[in-house]
Amino acid sequence: MVKGIYILNADAYEKIYGPQERAGIAALSEIVAPPQTADSIRANMSLLAGVEVIFSGWGGPLLDEAFLAAAPKLRAVFYGAGTIRYLVTDAFWASGIPITSSYAGNAVPVAEYTLSQILFCLKRGWQHAAAVRRDKGYSRLDVPGGYGSVVGIVSLGMIGRMVCRHLQRFDLKVIAYDPFAAEADASELGVELCSLEEIFRRSDVVSLHTPWLPETVGLITGEHFAMMKPGATFINTSRGAVVREPEMIEALQQRPDLFAVLDVVWPEPPAPDSPLYTLENVVLTPHIAGSMNNECRRMGRIVVDELRRFVAGEPLRWSVTREQSARMA
Repeated sequence: MVKGIYILNADAYEKIYGPQERAGIAALSEIVAPPQTADSIRANMSLLAGVEVIFSGWGGPLLDEAFLAAAPKLRAVFYGAGTIRYLVTDAFWASGIPITSSYAGNAVPVAEYTLSQILFCLKRGWQHAAAVRRDKGYSRLDVPGGYGSVVGIVSLGMIGRMVCRHLQRFDLKVIAYDPFAAEADASELGVELCSLEEIFRRSDVVSLHTPWLPETVGLITGEHFAMMKPGATFINTSRGAVVREPEMIEALQQRPDLFAVLDVVWPEPPAPDSPLYTLENVVLTPHIAGSMNNECRRMGRIVVDELRRFVAGEPLRWSVTREQSARMA
């Protein structure tokens, strides 16, 4: 069996690698030491001498020259979370050691959260709930509804694509913006590709899935919000920095007919005096769309499956290249 070690934050270890996941890994590898953190392994690099595989996750170690020198037998890294950008270095990429990520597992609950909000917001559910509480009675607003309405998806990465596939089950028109997507991608997903401006002009609900990269900071501006349809909704489960938040706030103040469901903002949480806390057309959730509690075990299961492929000499399904890593959030 290959020799392995866990290196990640203690709480991440408990969340990602439950009893079943640990048992699956133990059946395929010999764990050479108790679980380590990035700090503890730096203090005892000798533990890496015979290690062939690393099981990691949030709080994983920096894979720099010193680390690699201490792990001369390292053959693969299995990262049981999303982006690996904070682990990898030029030295790691030069080593040719494969690294896999469980980003596909983390995408599942984000897509589920997004789907729930798209459908709820097409009924203007949040506004109806607020009106019942305020008026102590029932009244109904005009709604786009779930038949023939337009949903706009900004960016067709793993999560955006997953949302599009969920939406194929409903009687909705789905449009998408992604400068890297091909018509073949759009056809497979059942979406119409269009400009970012069209997304905001045409959609009853706009859902943002753009990764936070230097070139995407401030991608969504106040002008985009100003051109939204009456009663439209904006959902953000990607990263707050992709939106020019002061401009968004100004637009929401000027357009009380619009609504925003924000699972992410920047900074997180908002400053105590932020209008986001008091605007009636904003719902804030505390970055809950991603994997939480038992949902994290899905990412650990991906690690087990990848380890099984590795041991069997099969191609890894979720290996990440340097080019892919650069586009990760």
